[in-house]
Amino acid sequence: MNTLLFSHPACLQHDTGAGHPESAERLQAVLDRLSGPEFDGLARRSAPPAGREQLSRVHDISYISRVFESAPEQGEAWLSPDSVMMPGSHEASLRAAGAVCAAVDAVAAGEARNAFCAVRPPGHHAGSGNTMGFCIYNNVAVGAAHARAAHGYGRVAVVDFDVHHGNGTQAIFRHTPEVFFASIHQSLIFPKTGSSNEVGVGNIVNVPLARKTDVGAFRRAFQEKILSRLRDFAPEFLFISAGFDAHARDPIGDQRLRSHDFAWLTAGLMRVAEACCDGRLVSVLEGGYSPEALEHLPTLRGHLMGQSGSF
Repeated sequence: MNTLLFSHPACLQHDTGAGHPESAERLQAVLDRLSGPEFDGLARRSAPPAGREQLSRVHDISYISRVFESAPEQGEAWLSPDSVMMPGSHEASLRAAGAVCAAVDAVAAGEARNAFCAVRPPGHHAGSGNTMGFCIYNNVAVGAAHARAAHGYGRVAVVDFDVHHGNGTQAIFRHTPEVFFASIHQSLIFPKTGSSNEVGVGNIVNVPLARKTDVGAFRRAFQEKILSRLRDFAPEFLFISAGFDAHARDPIGDQRLRSHDFAWLTAGLMRVAEACCDGRLVSVLEGGYSPEALEHLPTLRGHLMGQSGSF
């Protein structure tokens, strides 16, 4: 089996309120795209909830307790000025993080070569002790830590191509040389981090780009500054923080990528995974706030059927 898809209906029950960009509609668009006949052969699994032990590998115990205690039975609870919880939100966040751990388990066991986690809320802005930017738990960081702790992978890499810097993931791993983190993102927008001089202990690579960067320059920067360093690191397991808000139609980002550009980005990462870690790769949905752009990404087929493509 090439690819597994992990998701859960609970991820659609995280209600962020009318007009919020991080809406259930964006995930529904992805799931609708995957319901087409061309994906009849795609193996699908229900995302389990993450346990406290899995969460505590990257999040402070006090923070985890605060989130559990804040989860409302009715009404709303704000964990930060931009991150709200409704009655269905906490299960959604647990399933989002749990999906990545389950995907790691399946790929590590050889049940699939790679996996895609179609989940929300996103995670890459969440730090060890705080929520931020629509994120509650840092899903990809929880999965990366799980790969190391539960399966013994020594070198793990996370590559983030969301239009926003993955500041939470960077903060969690900035002092961990065994974890490589690279982010290509638009500069001078939320969260206003990710300058090129943020290098951690030599394990962090940031590639900030100006708004409306030429697509050719975007590709060259990714290939020369990220893929080359990633190959040198030679990960044993590779994760993608897959945000699609650098799409030209996205209402939040201000970049010019199109569907085939995301295909190119992920194809390059898949080649590194093939060369370094027998194809072991888990991709996790982050941003991407145009449901129309997500629903029409032809790149979904290439990645999910185990070909050289994106989602």
